Amino acid sequence: MPQGGRKAPFSGKAKKQQIQVKKSRKRNELERSASSGRSMRYGRGMHESEDGESDGSGVKVQKLNLQPGRGRNTNRYVLQFQQESKEEIEARKELARKELKPVPEKDLEVDRDCPFPPELDFPKRPPWDSSMTPEVLDAKEQKYFREYVDNVGKKFSWSELSYFEMNLETWRQLWRVLEMSDIVLFIVDIRFPVYLFPPSLYDFVTNSMKKDMILVLNKIDLAPAPLVLAWKNYFKTLYPSLQVLIFTAFPGYNLRDSNEKEGGLLIRRRRGKMRMAAEGAEQLLQACENIVSGQVDLSSWHKKVAEELNTEYDDDHLIIGQTHETEQIDTTYHDHQRFKDGVLTIGCVGQPNVGKSSLMNAIMGKKVVSVSRTPGHTKHFQTIFLTPTVRLCDCPGLVFPSKVPKPLQVLMGSFPIAQLREPFSSVQFLAERLDLVKLLKIQHPENDDSWSAFDVCDGWAKQRGFLTAKAARLDSYRAANHILRMALDGKVCLCLYPPNFSSEKETWLSHPEIEDIKRIQAKSSAGGASAVEEEIFSSDDDESVSRGQDSQSQDAGSESSGSEDGAKNKFAYLPEDECA
Repeated sequence: MPQGGRKAPFSGKAKKQQIQVKKSRKRNELERSASSGRSMRYGRGMHESEDGESDGSGVKVQKLNLQPGRGRNTNRYVLQFQQESKEEIEARKELARKELKPVPEKDLEVDRDCPFPPELDFPKRPPWDSSMTPEVLDAKEQKYFREYVDNVGKKFSWSELSYFEMNLETWRQLWRVLEMSDIVLFIVDIRFPVYLFPPSLYDFVTNSMKKDMILVLNKIDLAPAPLVLAWKNYFKTLYPSLQVLIFTAFPGYNLRDSNEKEGGLLIRRRRGKMRMAAEGAEQLLQACENIVSGQVDLSSWHKKVAEELNTEYDDDHLIIGQTHETEQIDTTYHDHQRFKDGVLTIGCVGQPNVGKSSLMNAIMGKKVVSVSRTPGHTKHFQTIFLTPTVRLCDCPGLVFPSKVPKPLQVLMGSFPIAQLREPFSSVQFLAERLDLVKLLKIQHPENDDSWSAFDVCDGWAKQRGFLTAKAARLDSYRAANHILRMALDGKVCLCLYPPNFSSEKETWLSHPEIEDIKRIQAKSSAGGASAVEEEIFSSDDDESVSRGQDSQSQDAGSESSGSEDGAKNKFAYLPEDECA
C-alpha cells in the first residue's frame, strides 16, 4: 500500500467546492494586483475599481484584460476606458432590435466635420527639466492628467465621446517616443484612416516639436486600388507637409486565392511561407532619405535591403531586437538632438490594431515584435536597431480622444471585442452598410422578411451551430462576436470613402498612379480587378458575389502552387499571427 494509505473518496460536491475556492483565490489576486497597480486618481470622484464603479460623481473607469499577479508592474499598462452606464447599453440593445435601415453608398463617405474637434486635444507632457526629482515629476504629471480629464468632461458629454485611453502610464510611453524620435511614423488602417489620424498630433509634431511626420496607409490589400489612391490624395491635399506612404504586409504573393471570394466573403488565406513586402521598406527608405538630406549615412540600410533580396530566413533564425521596458517611472531628462551620434530614430505611433508591429517586422525582414489581434498587446515602447545608423521605436497602441461612434470603434479594433458588454449595435452598424444577409448566406430564424441586428446574429448562430450550453438556445452573443472578428480580420470588409468619392470613382479608376498601387498590392492590370473592387465598381452585385462560390474546391491546387512559389521567396517570414 502506498505511504499515505488508501485515498479517500472525492465526491463531485467536494470537487465543485474546490473549484470555487480556486476561483475565489484568483479573484482576490486580481483585486490585489489592481489595487497595487493604482498609482493615481484620474479626476474628482474617479475612484477606480475592477468593475468600473466609482464612489463619486466623476466618470467611471473600466480596466480591461487584468492579469493575476502581485506587484505594481503587472497591470501597469492595462487598457483603461470610461465605462458606459447600464442605461446606455440597454438603449443600444433596443435600437439593435429594430429593423435594419440600409445606408446608401453615398453615406459611406466620411463627413467633412472632423471626428477630432479642435477643442478636443490629446494629453501632452507638461514642461520638465533635469532639475526635477522623480517625485516632483510624477506629481506634476498626475496633476496635469487629472486636470486634462476634468476639462474634457466639462467641454463634452461622456456619452458623445468615444472610448479613449485613460491610463497615464500609456501616455507616458507616447511622450517618451515623441521626445526620442527624429521622424514620427504614424500608421492607420486604410479602411478607416480619417477616424484614426488625430490632426492635433500632426500639429504638435510638425509645429511645436518641429519634427517631420510620415503617414502610412496600412493594410491596402483590403481596399480597392482606386480607393487607396483617393485616400492618399485626400491626406496629401489636407496636410501638404505630410509624406503619405502605402503599405501592406499581405500583398498578393503572400496570399492564396487573393482575388477570389467564397460565399461573398473575402478570402485572405496566407501562404505557408511569406516573404517580406519589400515595396514598403523601399518607400520608407526613400522618404527618410528625402528628410535626412545626407545628414545620416543610410548606406547600411540600402545594403540591408539589397542583401535581403537574396536571403531566406527560417523560423529558427528569428531574432528579437533590442528592447527597453521601463520598470519604473521614466524620469530621465531627454534633451533631443536631431540625428544624435549620426543615428536616425523613427518613432512608430498609431492606434491599436492598425498593424504597427507587423509593419516593423516587415521593415526589419524578420520577426522582432510580437503581434496580436488583441488591442493593447504592445504594452511598452521598444527600441530596435534596423541598422547601426537607423533605430525604430515602437509605441503602444493608443486610443486618442475623439467623437468616433463607439460601434465603429469596435469595428476598427480600438476596443477588445471579447470585452464588449453589448456587441449588437456594432453588428447593426456593419449590417446597415454591408448586405450581411447575402454575404453570410443566412436564413431568417423566424422566416420573416424584415431583419434586425439580433436576427442577423441569430441567423448566423443557427448556420454555425452556436448554441448555449444549458438551454441549447441560439447563442446570439457568440455569433455577434464572430461576425465582428470576421470584420476585424477583413473577411467581411467595410471600407469608408473620402468625400466625393462616389462621384469621382471613374476618375480614380483611370488615374495614372493606379498601377503603382496595384504593384504594391501585388496586383496587375492583366489579373483583373480584385474582389473588393468588383463589389464596389460592378453593376451586377449578384454575379460578383456568386463568382467565388466554387473557389473552395480550388484550394488544394492553389495551396500546392502557393508552397511552390514560397520556395522562391528571397525575403523573411512574417509572423504566423496576423495583426488585424
